Amino acid sequence: MEAASIHLWVLVLLIVVALAFDFMNGFHDGANSISTIVATGALTPKQAVLFAAAFNFIALWVFQLHVAATIGKGTVDPGFVDYHVIFGALCGALSWNLITWYYGIPSSSSHALIGGLVGATITKAGGTGPIIWSGFGKILLFIVLSPLVGYLLGGLLMVAVAWMFRDRTPGQVSHWFDRIQLVASGAYSLAHGGNDAQKTIGVIWLLLISAGVSTTDASTLPNWVVYSCYLAIALGTYMGGWRIVKTMGTKITKLNSVSGSCASMGGAISLGMATLGGIPVSTTHTISGAIIGVGSARRTRDVRWGIAFNLVIAWILTIPASGLIAAAFWWLGLHFL
Repeated sequence: MEAASIHLWVLVLLIVVALAFDFMNGFHDGANSISTIVATGALTPKQAVLFAAAFNFIALWVFQLHVAATIGKGTVDPGFVDYHVIFGALCGALSWNLITWYYGIPSSSSHALIGGLVGATITKAGGTGPIIWSGFGKILLFIVLSPLVGYLLGGLLMVAVAWMFRDRTPGQVSHWFDRIQLVASGAYSLAHGGNDAQKTIGVIWLLLISAGVSTTDASTLPNWVVYSCYLAIALGTYMGGWRIVKTMGTKITKLNSVSGSCASMGGAISLGMATLGGIPVSTTHTISGAIIGVGSARRTRDVRWGIAFNLVIAWILTIPASGLIAAAFWWLGLHFL
């Protein structure tokens, strides 16, 4: 009985930590959803976070659990994962999110989680044997591809809008796009919720598999896991991450209603396609690429390339840094959990 009660206590603890990470994911990455509409003045900050949080949660009924499946059974061998690995992964990702949030760095919560999972697994195994390279390799590939796709879509949308409205006055265009950017931002928030909430669903699913409570069949995943993860990320987005809003909304390039709409819609299309394909991409990378794309479509000197370079450095560091922190927490969990 004692062992069973400890087992249940650990299981509950790790689910709580996973939901805390999910909340922090929304808190940290909520800036990606609202930075454009806050920077252009379309909504006040409080209106923007409520707007984004609502669409984060609505994503529950739009997207299937393809991304959760990639995290839960396509990154590391589920048979190798135990409580200590999950503990290390979540604490490593959560720690890296707190560090980057404090310094206002728009790093990827998604890659922090994946880096934490891989780092804790490698530490336990003493090697890369349990890594499923077909899944993890896809994630690594999209570190490069997701900002490029965002960049191209944002830039192409900006050029298309300039051509379509070439005979209209700036005042007319701005009036229309004051409303259009709300649609674009809503679409981005929907895709953000669909991709990012599923990553935590995947981790809890992996935890339940290791505990013998669930299997790799999606029909065995309890509904409360799905609902609680979407609710946690929506609440995190509502609480907001204002340090990162400033970087995303004003420091990379100057946004107006037109460029903000193009950036949000470019990011939304990229994220939507990735989510439907079951690819856990970084919402931060995608929207950053789209913002740089719309800035470059006007003039390349409109982009603050020094800020963009700093973002790339943070992106490169995220997986190894969160992996190292996760390794330390795995050791602590092994000895004290």
